Amino acid sequence: MAALAFGRRAEFVAALMLRLKGYAILERRVPAASGGRGEIDIVARRGSVIVFIEVKARADLHSAAEAVSQRQRERLLRGAAAYLAARPRLAHLSPRFDAVLAAPGHWPRHVIDAWRES
Repeated sequence: MAALAFGRRAEFVAALMLRLKGYAILERRVPAASGGRGEIDIVARRGSVIVFIEVKARADLHSAAEAVSQRQRERLLRGAAAYLAARPRLAHLSPRFDAVLAAPGHWPRHVIDAWRES
């Protein structure tokens, strides 16, 4: 239960940080298109870019970075495709995949363009 609360706080702080950096938060905790499993933590927009953001909170930033697995990246790619397909008004935006890494005692680290669709 404590880990869930820690993760939710990390998502809140990540969204706040992104707003301060000029991103418009479109949605949070969007169900991913993988049979109801998983979610896109944050969908944001800045200019002509729509950003799908995975937030990872762990005991240290290195562990948070390692926690973004290949399976999660693939889930996020599928979720982003489904998200854009359901919202044709956003189809003209360039998608990007970022990560926000959080750990106690550290400012969140925003990793821009953390991975690409392949």
